[in-house]
Amino acid sequence: MTALLIKILLHGESPDGQPKVRTRYAVMGSGVGVFVNLLLSALKFILGTLSGSISITADAMNNLSDAGGSLVSLLTSRFAAKHADSDHPFGHGRMEYIGSLLVGVLILVMALELLKSGIEGIITPAAMSVSAVTIVILVISIFMKLWLYVFYRKIGRRINSAPLLAASKDSLGDVCATSAVLLSTALYICFGWKLDGYMGVLVSLFIFKAGFDVCFQTGKQLLGEAPDPELIKSMEKKLLSYDGVLGIHDLVLHDYGPGRCIASVHVEVDSTTDIMVSHEMIDTIEREMQQDMNIPICIHMDPIVTDDETANALRNRVTDFLMAQDQRLTLHDFRIVPGEKNTNVLFDVVLPADYKNEEVLRKRLADFLHVLDKKYTLIIKFDADYAGRIDS
Repeated sequence: MTALLIKILLHGESPDGQPKVRTRYAVMGSGVGVFVNLLLSALKFILGTLSGSISITADAMNNLSDAGGSLVSLLTSRFAAKHADSDHPFGHGRMEYIGSLLVGVLILVMALELLKSGIEGIITPAAMSVSAVTIVILVISIFMKLWLYVFYRKIGRRINSAPLLAASKDSLGDVCATSAVLLSTALYICFGWKLDGYMGVLVSLFIFKAGFDVCFQTGKQLLGEAPDPELIKSMEKKLLSYDGVLGIHDLVLHDYGPGRCIASVHVEVDSTTDIMVSHEMIDTIEREMQQDMNIPICIHMDPIVTDDETANALRNRVTDFLMAQDQRLTLHDFRIVPGEKNTNVLFDVVLPADYKNEEVLRKRLADFLHVLDKKYTLIIKFDADYAGRIDS
């Protein structure tokens, strides 16, 4: 069904590397969600009113809030597609994260309202009038919501859309919620048990959990979470594939919304290579990263000495020492500057985000170098790991 909708409404176009097509995917996904949720909400409002069921009415309200959430997703997806302007030079892509947060807040507000209705139903249970038609419609609703979950997830993953992925989680919660309503309705028909209010409370808890998950995940994106490890690996692989690149470090990825990243990195090159040759290579890398991965990147060129046997041997010993302290530690920009009384040993060490023993490590390194040669003086800089790859 999803493939058919893509074929009919989007003419089978691929969104990969096509911002306008990606926006059409997002609008189509949100639009389908608005239609399906409005349809389910209308059916359940009618059923809830005719039967006097609080849980069915609560589920109808939930579907109505889902329709509102899908409408928010549609509007924010359109806004996020706006081109950069003087006030927003990096574009409006983060609007998708704001839209996802709004969806989460809508879900939480609805959950609280339904919780109130459920508690009232427990305190003063009302008589219900249900039929086999009610059961059939609830079963259909479950299958429609299950399809909507799969639909949202497939489109959301295809275009990396935070609002659609949030809606997929909400739809899965709705499947559980409507199943609870179906169970309470069936028990009332079979045994006359008035569990409607209790199921209303249970439905509200399902909805609250979905809303909390959406807000929590979106909050991480807005605060600035670690980039996708697979993307980092792909970038590293491509950067290291060029002849002349001896190593990379200080890779930073700035997220301005799904599919809108800007990167910077330090690339190590042989100091004996003609600077014009290295510069041309850097320009080529920047251009091809933009073309192939749709990621503008700013590259800082670090020339390193490769033919100094003393420096190379000392670098290897320091590297082994760091690995013995913590296998996640890496170094770069290693060099030796001899003087009359002291020999400065300079390098940077990249620390994992959870590393808390900088001063202890500094002292151990200084002592280690002093044992090797009393003239060695440690000059070290600790760098943060913004790519998140050492923690993985």
